Amino acid sequence: MSLNQLIENCRINDTKAQGELYKLFSSKLFSVCLKYSRNYAEAEDNLQDAFLTIFDKIEQYKSKGSFEGWLKRITINTVLQRYRNEKVFDIINENVADEVELEIDEDNVSLDYLLKIIQELPDRYRLVFNLYVLDGYSHKEIADMLSINIGTSKSNLARARQALKETIENHKTRQSLQSL
Repeated sequence: MSLNQLIENCRINDTKAQGELYKLFSSKLFSVCLKYSRNYAEAEDNLQDAFLTIFDKIEQYKSKGSFEGWLKRITINTVLQRYRNEKVFDIINENVADEVELEIDEDNVSLDYLLKIIQELPDRYRLVFNLYVLDGYSHKEIADMLSINIGTSKSNLARARQALKETIENHKTRQSLQSL
């Protein structure tokens, strides 16, 4: 069955087609959820919520542009909505910190470790970091998506980078001490 036929069948609530669509895209969308979630279990919940939204809104997809891109956008928005509902952005301080350079030595920092420390960031820092650094959104787009000010987006990004830099430096120090 072609992707277009699969989409059409999902529009009429064909559960078999929905299952196929889930199988086809769940691993890619789970990666998106994992980036934005605090942990694995929360990412699983976010994926399920995203697919419920996808199946609910699939009739809105007009076959213009990438279907996978549309799925990713729905998934990100579903996860962000959870955090908007939790009011993680209530504490707002727009003091924009200086840009922090974040250099990662791939020999000493694994991708799994990097994902783990990103997940450990406070929600408002993690979300802005992922949207800006990993998904390429502008501060204006982030501000609109999260219902925050542009200055808050910039400040949260700088603080996320600073927190990651400190965590990575502490990790390197521990590794150096262990190798003595």
